[in-house]
Amino acid sequence: MDDSTKRILQRLIRRIPYQMLQKMLGKWAHLSNEDLHSLDFTQPKWVLTEHLLAFCEEKGLTVKHITELEMIYIIENPNQGMWHGFQLLDAEEDAPSIELTQFREQFKANLTELISHVSIKIKKHTDEAIWIRVAWGDNFTKPNHLKPTYVVHHLQSPYVFVTGVTSKDKPLLNQALVLATRYGSMKDAHLSGRNLIAIRDLLTRQYQQVFPTKHPKPLQEKNPVPRNPNIENEQAENTENRFQMACEAFGDGTLPQLQKAVYKLETKFRDNSNKTLTGREEPFRGVVEFASTNLLESLRHCVSSGMASTPVTPLLSSITQKGRNYFVITDKGV
Repeated sequence: MDDSTKRILQRLIRRIPYQMLQKMLGKWAHLSNEDLHSLDFTQPKWVLTEHLLAFCEEKGLTVKHITELEMIYIIENPNQGMWHGFQLLDAEEDAPSIELTQFREQFKANLTELISHVSIKIKKHTDEAIWIRVAWGDNFTKPNHLKPTYVVHHLQSPYVFVTGVTSKDKPLLNQALVLATRYGSMKDAHLSGRNLIAIRDLLTRQYQQVFPTKHPKPLQEKNPVPRNPNIENEQAENTENRFQMACEAFGDGTLPQLQKAVYKLETKFRDNSNKTLTGREEPFRGVVEFASTNLLESLRHCVSSGMASTPVTPLLSSITQKGRNYFVITDKGV
């Protein structure tokens, strides 16, 4: 085992929380039950790491085997970085019939044709998702396994989720994915977040949506707040309508845990009291960001409680209706 492989293993072990380490190693195919039982998981992590290094040296494990352990950990704990959603466009006739073997062969062939030094590992998860790990090099340097790119794609679906890709490698990855999936192109969905499941559910509409009705009825609140019996009927009706509109805009039940929404402004400044900025020909530029541990839940609460006005502005309802959380606002619209 060379020094670079040792560094990869050491960094990976440091990254995995101690309480999860035994479970992750148990799923790794390169340690026997006897090996696992001989490890003392009450020892400091650096001592345990030295024992693991000794086992790996003894078994002649390479970087290929170490990255298998990393994939096990990332698949089990995907919320490790910023995930970005993409949508495949212009499907060819045979796109719905692509199978894993075909996809694997085509993706590897396409990417290795574009770049000489690249390491590719593909694994199918239990939920039918295809996980891809790519370590990038170039025509002169070996792949950097310390900064890999991860890709998640469900075959026969037009969506791809990517984390850890650089602007330099992104065009190469996009081209390999488009060719392997039998699509014509791929576009940025303008949806990103640290919670992979959340952005997947938001982009594919896999959450409980509420659709407008001609005669709206109040939805049953999950945890109704005791109301003052003196509240007038008109106020009660307003509360019910606000809750209905909030759920129509953002969904009902448990919502995808989105952390932020970003609005980039590129509009003409309009304020008669400020002639300096109003008279400028170039657009006024700024960024507005909404952030929360669960942004959609927070927005729904603001609307249903009356903290935000109704009907809900399309700038906010577009998060769920368009499945995105990055918007550019110009004088021509969003």
